[in-house]
Amino acid sequence: MILPLTGKLAVVTGGTRGIGAAIAARLLADGARVLVTGTRPGGQGPQGADYFAADFADPDQLEGFATQLAGLGADILVNNAGINKVQPFAEIDPADFARIQQVNVTAPLRLMQAVLPGMRAKGWGRVVNVGSIWGVVSKAGRGSYSAAKFALDGLTAAAAAEVAADGVLVNGVAPGFIDTELTRSVLGEAGIQELVAQVPARRLGRPDEIAAFVAWLAGPDNSFISGQTIAIDGGFTRV
Repeated sequence: MILPLTGKLAVVTGGTRGIGAAIAARLLADGARVLVTGTRPGGQGPQGADYFAADFADPDQLEGFATQLAGLGADILVNNAGINKVQPFAEIDPADFARIQQVNVTAPLRLMQAVLPGMRAKGWGRVVNVGSIWGVVSKAGRGSYSAAKFALDGLTAAAAAEVAADGVLVNGVAPGFIDTELTRSVLGEAGIQELVAQVPARRLGRPDEIAAFVAWLAGPDNSFISGQTIAIDGGFTRV
C-alpha cells in the first residue's frame, strides 16, 4: 500500500514534544520524510525524524535555518514552534513582547518565504500554521500571545491568497486545551478540571487529534481548503 505522503519531505518546527511531536509522528506514519526543529543541540524528535537545532528567538539562527530550508525542496511546512508569557496588559515587557513576536510571527514568515518559491515551482505544497484559540478569542494576560496568534492567522490568509493558484495551500489550526505534559505540569488536576468544565465536549483534546487534522490538511486529500484557520477545541470558541 502506498502511503499518502510517500515521497514528500515535511518540516515540523518545535517537533520534539507535545503537539509538534505528535504531528511529526503522524506525518512519518503517513510516509513522509520528516525534519523537526528544536532549540537544544543534540535534541531529537520522534523515531525516524531528522533533527535540526535552531532557536528562532535568535535572528541569526532563524536566518541560518531559513537559508538551509530554502534549499531542501520541502513539500510540507508545519510552523508549530511557539512561546508564550502570561502578563497583565499594563505590565507587558517590550522585550518579552518582541521575543514572542519573533518566534511566533517572524519565524513562520521567514520559513514560509523560504519554502513557498520551491513549492510554487513544483505546483504542489502545503503549509500548516499552528495557532491557538487565543488567536480566535482572547483573555486577560494573553496580550503578547494573542497579538502573535492573530497575526499568524493574518499571515496565513495573505500567503494563501498569493499561492493557491499554483497548487500550494496554506492553512492554520487553532488548538484549544490539549492534554500534554506541559498542560498537566502547569495547571495540575484541579486546574484541568476547571478548564474541562468550560469546554462543550467536556474533556481536553489529544495531541493525536490535532496531528490527524494537520496531516489531512497537509496531504493530497485536501485539494480546496486554503486560507483558513480552523479551531480544534471541543467547541470552546463557539459558545
